[in-house]
Amino acid sequence: MFGILEYHYGVKLFSIVGALLGFLGVAAGAFGGHALKKILSQEMLSIYEVGVRYQMYHVLALFASAWACTHFANHFSAASGWFFIAGTFLFSGSLYALSLTGIRSLGAITPIGGVLLLAGWILLAIGILRG
Repeated sequence: MFGILEYHYGVKLFSIVGALLGFLGVAAGAFGGHALKKILSQEMLSIYEVGVRYQMYHVLALFASAWACTHFANHFSAASGWFFIAGTFLFSGSLYALSLTGIRSLGAITPIGGVLLLAGWILLAIGILRG
């Protein structure tokens, strides 16, 4: 299904999304450390900070996926990037929403994002092994 063009497209896409998520992660961290520190409870601020931390970890994972696509062009390397993107949005996004709104049911989305992030790491490992 994937040709060499798709892998190169993945390299560029994963790098751009990684850079944008990195920018947003730094901005979210600064916002949390300054503005939200005065508004949120310590518990909600802690939840927010976990979202920021995992977002930043997975920025690096996206760059690893981009690198793997250039060195080990296969379905697994490319899929890992997509899983990292989806997982970051669901995991960190749900934690941001939970901490800012206080709606506890949003926490039910977080494990889905976590599973996608875990799958991304497994796919990246398989992509490298098979490359």
